[in-house]
Amino acid sequence: MKKLILTITVAILTSGVSATSLENKYSKNFNKVVAVVTNSEFKEIALKELPDAVVDSILEDFAAAIVTKAFVNDQHQYKIKFMIDDETKSFVYADEKGNWLNKRKVKDL
Repeated sequence: MKKLILTITVAILTSGVSATSLENKYSKNFNKVVAVVTNSEFKEIALKELPDAVVDSILEDFAAAIVTKAFVNDQHQYKIKFMIDDETKSFVYADEKGNWLNKRKVKDL
């Protein structure tokens, strides 16, 4: 009986120490501020409003794609949503000249 009580006591004490050390290890990150930026500046536009250069780039690089939505921001950067094979959905970003943009280079992302 003494061994059982001793084993339970040791187990409880060690689990408390482990939890405390884990808490201290990761507690440094609690003071950081995380900013979430939304792309609310993109406004939906009709597909026919896409510049010819953007349409040509889509036809050249994504010939099998069906464009479902298009958006534009005040910097004339376009966010284009398209589908391939009725289930694969993607977004691409382009400037008004039809050059593809990296998501990080888009003004408000």
